[in-house]
Amino acid sequence: AMDVAPPPSSPAGLSVYVAVSQLLGLTLLATTGAWLGRYRGGVAWHSPLQFNAHPLCMVLGMVFLQGDALLVYRVFRHEAKRSTKALHALLHGLALLIALVGIIAVFESHRAKGIPDMYSLHSWCGMATFVLYLLQWLLGCGFFLFPGASFSLRGWYKPQHIFFGISLFILSITSCLLGITEMLLFKISDSYSHFVPEGILANTLGVLLVAFGLVVGYVLTREEWKRSPLAEEMALSMDFKTLTEGESPGGGS
Repeated sequence: AMDVAPPPSSPAGLSVYVAVSQLLGLTLLATTGAWLGRYRGGVAWHSPLQFNAHPLCMVLGMVFLQGDALLVYRVFRHEAKRSTKALHALLHGLALLIALVGIIAVFESHRAKGIPDMYSLHSWCGMATFVLYLLQWLLGCGFFLFPGASFSLRGWYKPQHIFFGISLFILSITSCLLGITEMLLFKISDSYSHFVPEGILANTLGVLLVAFGLVVGYVLTREEWKRSPLAEEMALSMDFKTLTEGESPGGGS
């Protein structure tokens, strides 16, 4: 019988860190739900509880799903690049839609209660992050998912895309931390300093957000864990360069 080559494996340690990131991500979602359900009355649309959809959607979309979208190229190392790109864009798009629901929830809740909008540092950072995230997603789709940009232009934009992707993930977590603090100061300002259970639970959520961000960031910045292009992808890349830059395989024009 012919020998069958074993399937390629992930680098040592990568699977462990990815598993830890998912455990942290699910834990921070459960903690968010526990906080809102136990101390803030739960979540309901078109009711006094509509505001609570905001923190839930932001943690789910702008942190958990965005983090998973960033990990796609580390987890799916041996799948076709086109499929990996599509999943990367899909997760980011889903994160944007969920975040948009959260933004609508807070604006409608403020309007119903007569609360002014966009005056706090949290709202400034959060809205800026969302707008930049949307722009990043649109540019990423235009440059990489739909083959319209030239090879050299894509090569120039790729480092910017990677930098802003990680930066926006950090900004998203920062905005969530600001939002948690703001919500606690609004809701339990008189008792927060007495280490009440709600304050401790919300602080724990903040620590989980930081831990999730650190683990995802560690996976993304390990040079040896970056996805290497497959042989067929290298060939397709050269064909794309030939088509977009007007070069022949032999180097002629």
